[in-house]
Amino acid sequence: MVIKSVLFNREPLWQENRQGTRHKFPETVQSWVYESGSLTQRLRSYYGNAVVVNLLLQHWFTPFLSEQKLLKQPEHQYCLIREVLLHADGKPLILARTIIPAGTIKIARSNLSQLGTRPLGEVIFACPSLERKAMDVTLIKPLLWTPVAKAIAHTSQPVWGRRTVYAIKHKPMLVSEFFLPEIL
Repeated sequence: MVIKSVLFNREPLWQENRQGTRHKFPETVQSWVYESGSLTQRLRSYYGNAVVVNLLLQHWFTPFLSEQKLLKQPEHQYCLIREVLLHADGKPLILARTIIPAGTIKIARSNLSQLGTRPLGEVIFACPSLERKAMDVTLIKPLLWTPVAKAIAHTSQPVWGRRTVYAIKHKPMLVSEFFLPEIL
């Protein structure tokens, strides 16, 4: 059996980011959820080169149903699924899940499928054709995390997250980021 995620037992429930949603978040969360630039760059401006990416999962598989719909992918279409932990000085800061359809990898002409421990933000925010298309938000309850994710995140409390559809030359990709207590 192929694992769809090392982070989640099942797909999180997402809410569309609409006008008036912002006031529902704690102030410290708002700053991260509504960051329009690269989160990696923001982390590096605070932690310097101590920011490290640990690759948790990277393989071709079918995304969760809502991810397929958001990316307008056929039901059984494989996409590259990548999950990582960003941390600094041993402090877990952000868990991230990225879904990249094959067409996006092909059109981007940068090897998005071979990032390894390089931050995705370094690559996509350097693309002049990068567009932000849509954003959803969520509050992940501890029961949704896998035991692996709980151990990595060092938390047993709910965690705020956002998922953003980006497009490179009109080809979509989905980036979900979860803001761990240490970052707030």
